[in-house]
Amino acid sequence: MWVRKTVLLALTVLAAPVVARGDDWPQWMGPKRDNVWRETGIIDKFPPGGPKVLWRTPVAGGYAGPAVSGGKVYVTDRVLAKGAANPADPFDTKTKVNSTERVLCLDQRTGKELWKHEYECPYQISYPAGPRCTPVVHEGKVYALGAMGHFMCFEADTGKVVWEKNFVKDYKAKPALWGWAAHPLIDGKKIVTLVGGAGSHVVAFDKDTGKEVWKAGDMPEQGYSPVMITEAGGKRQMIVAAPKAVYSLDPETGEQYWTTPYSPNDFGYAVMTPVRVGDHLFVAGYPAKNLLVKLTADKPGIEVVFNNKKQTALYPGSVQPFLLDGLLYGYDDSGMMYAVELPSGKRVWEDAGPVGGEKPKGSETAFMVKNGDRFFFFAETGDLVIGKLTPKGYEEIDRAKVIPPTNAAFGRKVVWCAPAYADKKAYIRNDKEIICVDLAK
Repeated sequence: MWVRKTVLLALTVLAAPVVARGDDWPQWMGPKRDNVWRETGIIDKFPPGGPKVLWRTPVAGGYAGPAVSGGKVYVTDRVLAKGAANPADPFDTKTKVNSTERVLCLDQRTGKELWKHEYECPYQISYPAGPRCTPVVHEGKVYALGAMGHFMCFEADTGKVVWEKNFVKDYKAKPALWGWAAHPLIDGKKIVTLVGGAGSHVVAFDKDTGKEVWKAGDMPEQGYSPVMITEAGGKRQMIVAAPKAVYSLDPETGEQYWTTPYSPNDFGYAVMTPVRVGDHLFVAGYPAKNLLVKLTADKPGIEVVFNNKKQTALYPGSVQPFLLDGLLYGYDDSGMMYAVELPSGKRVWEDAGPVGGEKPKGSETAFMVKNGDRFFFFAETGDLVIGKLTPKGYEEIDRAKVIPPTNAAFGRKVVWCAPAYADKKAYIRNDKEIICVDLAK
């Protein structure tokens, strides 16, 4: 009897329709962490009335973009306690606001909630809408870092907690002005992130058990720039842009290779991850502070090309710049988009770009992802924009309003959340909902 049942089950499985699924977007900046969307068959222009919204699911506050993997969408948010309200002053970090952080898993096809994990999490940080970090999905697990230092690993399918850390309790770390915001990085059997505390600016954890593998660095705050890994001087190097220095570590041991002073400002506002440009590394932040170093070829080391050189290159606020054919394109904290030559730092052109407007108010934001020979920009206005970036300038092809801006900054409404692009769709959230937008031809 069991043989017959097994055969029937096998035949049933074989007869079931096979649903082809497109590319995933399992972490910040996509599968290769480079802001390139490699799927083909994507629309050239939006249809009349804008792209079709396939589903909408309510969410609460947050700046964290979604991750998409294995037919599921993962997103984090923050729910205010009953009767609680965020301070009127976005820089008020003395007022303790009771709230709950959540990790949500949704069905990629329908937006239906599949599982949810939530925990009490009072906030005392600036711009307290919610979590900042995009979840990381890897080999059947999902990792989520909250704005107050709760770091958790879940079974991706069930939401079961595999391990968890509390950076405030476990490492005596203090939240930076804007909380924990540096997206964790998977490296082999490790997951690495900024933590804070004495001797633990950067910590590598075993991704399966949560056990500490190594820790390194002392900084007054942890900062916000995600670590990156590159190869130079015959070694793999983990580059860390910290509040008072940029330094290099051995990714296997945490041993320091080199360090150089760099101070974006008193609160360590460098959000971008360092960019490799040939044999140079570039990092910058607010206000008007940048650093370019040349990597030595024979051993790990650097030569400083410029440090805080005024009116040179660009100073990204919350948006990662994009390197294309020798030019670095990105939004400057002034609110303008620049094209920059490196290593000279010369500004080739400037434009209001996909955000638009006649006079920037400062910190204008548009998240850029390359697809083929053009880009998809998600502007802080809630517009999804198709355009091109060339040495001659910014060329807009089409735009559509897809979601309203629900947060506020610098006297205007904004949505500062990076979308995910997967399966020929865009997954976009604000502080009220997450939507799935069809971008297939």
